[in-house]
Amino acid sequence: MKSWLLSILLLFPSAVLAASPVGINDVIQTLETPFRTDAPVAVAIVDFQADFFQESHIAALDKKQRGEGTVAVKFVPGIAGRVPQVMFRWEYRLPNEQEIVSDGQTMWVYLPENRQVIESDISAVSRARSNDPLTFLSGLGNLSRDFTITWAMPNQDRVGNYVLDLQPRRASSLIRQLLVVVDRDAVATHQRNQSNPRIFPILSTTTIDPSDNRTIIEFSNVRTNVNLAEMVFRFNMPPGVDVVRPSGAEMGY
Repeated sequence: MKSWLLSILLLFPSAVLAASPVGINDVIQTLETPFRTDAPVAVAIVDFQADFFQESHIAALDKKQRGEGTVAVKFVPGIAGRVPQVMFRWEYRLPNEQEIVSDGQTMWVYLPENRQVIESDISAVSRARSNDPLTFLSGLGNLSRDFTITWAMPNQDRVGNYVLDLQPRRASSLIRQLLVVVDRDAVATHQRNQSNPRIFPILSTTTIDPSDNRTIIEFSNVRTNVNLAEMVFRFNMPPGVDVVRPSGAEMGY
């Protein structure tokens, strides 16, 4: 080894440490730990806001639909042994304005173009889908309980972030496969036994259903632990809209 290279390695030993192998358990723990109900305060992610880009591919029509907007999510600790309550607000700017809001009890889907609001009871939906993994937002801290997790092929993207392949442990009418891209910086922080909840571990998700339809959601400009107020997740019913309250059967549950 040339003397100048040896000097650099001695001055910067972290360059050698950074090359240590990353195991799949490191990536899974990086993904789950901030969202566990028992996560230490220094590690926990209790809420986040982000911009998102979404692309959906409808297999039967070979058609793509793109959308973008903002999302806010708040995790409210639940009773011991139960998943946390999740509040969320997805606001689409493109291709059409749309709001999907939940206060943890009720979900509203507002379609301004149609002057219509679809109102659903979250607890009823959860009971009807007891054999499904539901939305993976409500179980981020227990993904390995609900999914069999392996490396995707390839297991890293072009810039070195890690890609996991999640298969539901129970047959699901909603999800056949879920791919999650995990931030390499979050994994490196976890390997050093440090905590930095400012690094949101999820860069993107790809959901593939049994009909081979797939939806990619990419997150950017993520801000964590911003102390979102519960009023952010209250839906103000616009005047003059039609309110539809479908039953489980009508919603395909």
